[in-house]
Amino acid sequence: MDISYNNQSSKIQIPDVKRYDFQPYESNGGSIVAVAGDGFAVIAADTRLSSDYTIHTRNQNKLFPLTTETVLGSTGCWSDTLALTSLVQIRMKMYEQEHMKIMPTEAAAHMLSILMYNRRFFPYYVSNILVGLDIESKGVVYSYDPIGHCEKSMYKASGSAGSLLQPVLDSQLGMKNTVPQKCSPFVEFNKERAVRIVSDAFISAAERDIYTGDTVAIDIITQDGCEVRELQLRKD
Repeated sequence: MDISYNNQSSKIQIPDVKRYDFQPYESNGGSIVAVAGDGFAVIAADTRLSSDYTIHTRNQNKLFPLTTETVLGSTGCWSDTLALTSLVQIRMKMYEQEHMKIMPTEAAAHMLSILMYNRRFFPYYVSNILVGLDIESKGVVYSYDPIGHCEKSMYKASGSAGSLLQPVLDSQLGMKNTVPQKCSPFVEFNKERAVRIVSDAFISAAERDIYTGDTVAIDIITQDGCEVRELQLRKD
């Protein structure tokens, strides 16, 4: 039997023997945008679930309500998304039964970071953004990397079109691409303006990213509860 060694790939090649690589991850696309303000938080995600050039479904909601004031948006490998969000929801119920109260947004954000860090050697292949109201009823946005590092901000975009969505938020909300003499580094905005900016960002991203499209589910969190809206995107 002739055995050859490929220096470029560092793999032993044996004739008539097929090599099967283990690929545990798959990107199923999808994008998330979150914006927080004084007394509200907005999170939106598209409903397209796809692999490569195949669309599995056009109606998959990627927003997971944890409490009346906390919503988790998760996208990426859909099997990992389901596994992680199921675990988070179980921990939320355990907390409520043990402490006889609903877990606040800050505690939920910290718990999600710990759960993801526990899987750091075989991480969940997901992009997570958690939004809600803090103890002062102000909107907060928490974003994560795959091993649980958490960053608190006022707005964030992630997912397959994250690199297209984030510059829109930087320009319209963060005022990072405007003339310094005319605009402040950060301006206050109300709930409806945040929803319009999120909607415009998704409409623009759907023109460039084939993994983002169909419909956008928008959750608007206030002290009165969570309002759900929908925005139709292009279907191709």
